[in-house]
Amino acid sequence: MSITVAYNYKSIRKMINHSLYFTVLLSVFCSQSFLINNNLFAKADEAINTGANIKQVEEQTRSLTEEKQRWESMLRQRYRNGAILTIADGVKHIRMVKYINKRPVKINIVEVNRNLNPNIEIAPQLASTSTKLKQRATIRTIASRNNSIAAVNGTYFKFQNGVPLGTLMINKKVYTGPLHNRVAMGIGKNEFKMAQVQFNSTISTGRENVKVDNINQPRILSTLVLLYTPDWGQTSPAAPKYGINLTIQGNKVTALSQAPASIPQDGYVISGPKSKLGAFLLNKKVNLDIKMTPEWENIDHIISGGPYLVKDGGVYIDVTAQKLNAITGKNPRTAIGYTANNEFIMVTVDGREHASVGMTLGELARMMKSFGCINAMNLDGGGSTVMYVQGRIVNSPAQKGGIPISNALTITERTRIAYDENNS
Repeated sequence: MSITVAYNYKSIRKMINHSLYFTVLLSVFCSQSFLINNNLFAKADEAINTGANIKQVEEQTRSLTEEKQRWESMLRQRYRNGAILTIADGVKHIRMVKYINKRPVKINIVEVNRNLNPNIEIAPQLASTSTKLKQRATIRTIASRNNSIAAVNGTYFKFQNGVPLGTLMINKKVYTGPLHNRVAMGIGKNEFKMAQVQFNSTISTGRENVKVDNINQPRILSTLVLLYTPDWGQTSPAAPKYGINLTIQGNKVTALSQAPASIPQDGYVISGPKSKLGAFLLNKKVNLDIKMTPEWENIDHIISGGPYLVKDGGVYIDVTAQKLNAITGKNPRTAIGYTANNEFIMVTVDGREHASVGMTLGELARMMKSFGCINAMNLDGGGSTVMYVQGRIVNSPAQKGGIPISNALTITERTRIAYDENNS
C-alpha cells in the first residue's frame, strides 16, 4: 500500500516563516527580560501576512517593548503610592488615596495606551438598546451588555427621563447637541480632541435657509429652532408660543402643527418660531444639513461635559461661561483627559463621606494636570459618579451600584480573530 502526500507549498512556507519570526521575537524578549503577550504575537502575525521581513518584525517588536517599558515607568511616577493593576494589554486600573488639608480622598483611575493594544475601543454607550434617548440604566447593565472591561458615567442628563444634556455622538451619528457651547471630547481610533462644541446646522427650501439651533434637546428659549429625530421618541414637544412644528418625511413637509407632532421613523420634526419657519409650506421640498463646529476629522464619537479642567497643558476652569456654577464645592467627581503621548485617562473621586471628602473643581483640575493631561474636562458627578472595572463597581457611589444613568463612557477590548491559515 502506498501513501500519497500532497504538499501545500504556501502552508509550508508560512510555517517556516512563523518559526523564523517567533525565533526572532523570543530572542528579543529574552534579551530584554520581557513578558510575551498576545498583542505582540498578533503584531508578528500581521507582519508575516503583509510580507514584512525579519528585520522589520524585530524593529516593531523592540518598539513595542520600549513603549511598554516607557509607559510602565511613567505610570509609577504618575501614581506614586497607588496600587497599579493590569486589566488588559494597554489598560491599567489604579487605586489611590490622596490627602488634601489632611482629609482623605479616594480615587480610581483607568489609563489606556492604545499604542500597546489597537484592539481597545473607547466609546460612549446609551442606556437604551434601541437608541432611544429617554431611558436610564445602571452602569453595570450598560457595560456588561457591551462586554466592556471598564466604564464611567457619561454626560449630564435630564433626571426625569434620561435624555443626555449636551453633545453626544456615537459612531458618527449625532444623537444630541451642545448646551451653552460646553466642552466636549472627540474620540477617534488614533487620537483625541477637546473643544467647546457648537451645533452648526441648517434647513433649507428654495432660497430660504434657516439655522437649526440644536438636536434632541429640551427647549431653553422660544426663539430657538430645534430638530427632533426618532431617537427622541414617538412625538416631539409642542411648538413654542407663536411657533410651529414641521413634520418632514422623504425630504418633504408632510404636516404642520402647533401641538406635539408624531416623529416618522424615516423623518424628523423641526420646531420653532413661525416667523422663521413660515416659508416651509406643506409639500415643500427641504434639505437638512447637520454639522458641528469644530468639524473634527477622524473622530468617531463625541461626549460632552463641563467645565474644562485642563486646556492646552494649563489649569483652566470656565464654570461661569459654561453655566455650571451649581456644581462647585467638594463633591464626588468624574473626569476624563488625555496626555501628550495620547494616553487616555478617566477618573472618579469619591465624596460626601468620612472616608473620602470629595474634590473641588480646582483640586480636580490640578490633579488631572499632575497625571500628565494636556486637556481634561469634568463629566457629570455627585450621585452619578461611578466606575466599573471587570464586572465590579470599584468606587463608593452614594447609591450602591450607582444610580441609573443616561449613558456611559466605556472601554472594550475587541476579540481578536484567530489566524486562519486556510483562508489566508
